[in-house]
Amino acid sequence: MYQFTAAHRTLPFGAVLRVTNLQNGKRTEVRINDRGPFVAGRIIDLSLSAARAIDMVGPGTAPVRLEMVSGPNPALGFFGVQVGAFLVQENAGNLRERLAVNFSPVNIVPYDSPNGTFYRVRVGRAASEQEAGQLAEQLRQAGQANTFVVRLDN
Repeated sequence: MYQFTAAHRTLPFGAVLRVTNLQNGKRTEVRINDRGPFVAGRIIDLSLSAARAIDMVGPGTAPVRLEMVSGPNPALGFFGVQVGAFLVQENAGNLRERLAVNFSPVNIVPYDSPNGTFYRVRVGRAASEQEAGQLAEQLRQAGQANTFVVRLDN
């Protein structure tokens, strides 16, 4: 939290971004080192230090502009769709079994957070973010309301 880092759903780890707070014009640079945010309507989670640098700590959110400064090509890699995150591994397994009937692959990816281990259920392995977006729409139509595209890190 004291480094200038951020979480983004699809940008590659190691990418450096310039983040500008559009309410006050302040900007900072951050390195992507985590996945998230997992809240609808949000595009990036900043570390405490980065948020302080552009005066976002009080309000917690603000409209921002992101500019790629350096790092891996964000168009390369694989993408999937996250359909759930559970504290109980069995619940993640149950969702995986239900989805595996119609979708493949369906994986459970553990994530150690300060609030405990979450078991993230992810579907698909697409070569483009657009292809993964189409899969997310198919999953929504199949009843998975809270889906979003993520970059697969393995």
